[in-house]
Amino acid sequence: MRVACIVPTYNGVSDFSRLLDSLEQQNYNFDLYVVDSNSSDGTKELAEIRVENLLVIQSSEFNHGGTRQRMVSALPDYDFYVFLTQDAYLEDSDAIKNIIAPFVDPSVGAVCGRQLPHYDANLLSQHARLFNYPSESILKSLADVPRLGIKTPFMSNSFSAYRAQALSDAGGFPDHVILSEDMYVGAKMLQAGWKVYYAGNAVCRHSHNYTLKEEFSRYFDQGVFHSREKWISDAFGGASGEGLRFVKSELKFLGLKKIYFWPVAVLRNAVKLLGFKLGKNESKFPVKLSKRLSMHKRYWDSQN
Repeated sequence: MRVACIVPTYNGVSDFSRLLDSLEQQNYNFDLYVVDSNSSDGTKELAEIRVENLLVIQSSEFNHGGTRQRMVSALPDYDFYVFLTQDAYLEDSDAIKNIIAPFVDPSVGAVCGRQLPHYDANLLSQHARLFNYPSESILKSLADVPRLGIKTPFMSNSFSAYRAQALSDAGGFPDHVILSEDMYVGAKMLQAGWKVYYAGNAVCRHSHNYTLKEEFSRYFDQGVFHSREKWISDAFGGASGEGLRFVKSELKFLGLKKIYFWPVAVLRNAVKLLGFKLGKNESKFPVKLSKRLSMHKRYWDSQN
């Protein structure tokens, strides 16, 4: 089995160095490929020194789905593709081996790894990782949609792996999406008859301490994605029930000892909901306004 590990990078030299260190400790054979969006902070130069296979593109060329598919199309001889983001790093030396292991089941098309919060993660960021990335592994198919809903196609581009044949059957990564190209592919695979696997033993560290504004912008982008890819919620259900479950879980996680954090948690979730709702209605806004509200601003340059 030939495995390609693909890492998109852009201006994150310290994070990228930490990721490379963790990749060098892996007990599994793979070929590493880095696609850098013409970084200006030393990331590109670090890749030139430490990575054998480097592709440099203009930052204007990058798209979450299109760039990943560009790499897959350029590397057709691999059986599996592992994707990592530069701000993640592998928790132990078996992480790559463990994310590839579920493919022994020929029905598995994609595997999502577990994410633990970074050591500097705040309380709310810690909970988000614990809520979305439990320790228990699970195999999911279309038959699980009535029970799991929108969680059925859940994937993450920070640490995930894909079978080449399943990726082809799903039509590959979408050419132009604002984010969530991972969920897009997971949903397409499920509809094509493949299964997706969540591997609780394939572990990386990845989290964000977003500001309130960043939280709003990220959920605005989530709303844009679900507005433009409405077929996903039509097939797997909306996110409202999951959102309510998240809020209840967060308040329980904080507990009475951290009750002073409750107003912050409630405010942040209200901001997320507002961002998501506005994003779902972005078609009513001028592109300039959507770009201002968005986290991924380069996406809108092609929308004029």
